[in-house]
Amino acid sequence: MDIHEYQAKELLAGFGVPVPRGSVAYSPDQAVYTATELGGWHWAVKAQVHSGARGKAGGIKLCKTYHEVDAAARELLGKRLVTIQTGPEGKPVQRVYVEVAEPFERELYLGIVLDRKAERVRVIASAEGGMEIEELAHSAPEKIMQVVVEPAVGLQAFQARQIAFGLGLNIKQVSRAVTAIMGAYRAFRDLDATMVEINPLVVTKDDRVLALDAKMSFDDNAMFRQRAVADMRDPSQEDPREVQAAEHNLNYVGLDGDIGCIINGAGLAMATMDTIKYAGGAPANFLDVGGGASPERVANSFRLVLSDKNVKAILVNIFAGINRCDWVAQGVVQACNDIDITVPLIVRLAGTNEEEGRRIIRESGLPIISADSLTEAAQKAVDAARAHAAS
Repeated sequence: MDIHEYQAKELLAGFGVPVPRGSVAYSPDQAVYTATELGGWHWAVKAQVHSGARGKAGGIKLCKTYHEVDAAARELLGKRLVTIQTGPEGKPVQRVYVEVAEPFERELYLGIVLDRKAERVRVIASAEGGMEIEELAHSAPEKIMQVVVEPAVGLQAFQARQIAFGLGLNIKQVSRAVTAIMGAYRAFRDLDATMVEINPLVVTKDDRVLALDAKMSFDDNAMFRQRAVADMRDPSQEDPREVQAAEHNLNYVGLDGDIGCIINGAGLAMATMDTIKYAGGAPANFLDVGGGASPERVANSFRLVLSDKNVKAILVNIFAGINRCDWVAQGVVQACNDIDITVPLIVRLAGTNEEEGRRIIRESGLPIISADSLTEAAQKAVDAARAHAAS
């Protein structure tokens, strides 16, 4: 789960990370009022979307007058901001963050991520702030510092000081950078985050260290114990299909292909997508219906998959253990009777009550294409999708 910049800064400030003064606004008038309340002579008006690279896309406006604040808010609010991270569809801008724009001398990078391969938290820092870390890792990997955190003791102050000195900061700046680094780590740990990124972390002329921008992502599975964070979710920034899937407790990830997948088990879903690619096709989604694939759950899965207008065929691949093939077959038949399925449907059933499930499909009288193996099912799905697209 992702949150907006202003929300991330609010959370980080609660853990002692210094941030510039700012406030969120939902209208141009509110943006101007916020600027007057903040005071100062320069302000940044920032589009609040779940994406980086907003500055390059025109999503951050620097303003010197209240009139410019009003004009910036009017330009941003209500538009869809397209960045290199959003894709061509962009993300809707429903709020802006008005922040005091203070002059600074240096831009640094600070990131804290969960390294799943190492099974450790990894702190990443660089004196080259303001750049995409992926770009920096490719062009100048020697400029990136990394510290692996020992889970038994957590990030230690000496490690934070090591990072701060490595960034080339002076003594006064080091102590303030350590406060920011330790605070960001505590926020990461205590809030079940999977990523905290402060880019840039800036150094001002009077030696303050401020989080000028901030991004945070969280573990969805931990949100039951992080209700304050869960309440920050903004469905307008998410794939509508994934929002719909969450309402039905389905594990769904939208992709760019044209073969819709309804599968039980994450491993089988991954194998199915690989087999579709091997057969020359492209999956339109990852969808794991789980172990309890009741007829109603299967029907909801069909509705979800068909909400993607790019789908040219649907492949149902079930290997029943805890699940039952006859339940799934009933769900498939129910979905075909209740929903207008205008694309080819390929079904492969194996495991518990396999023969009963196949009998239900066979005797339904519906134009369902059956397959005995995963390879056969994938090939039939690819062929059917191509034929449907050509018709």
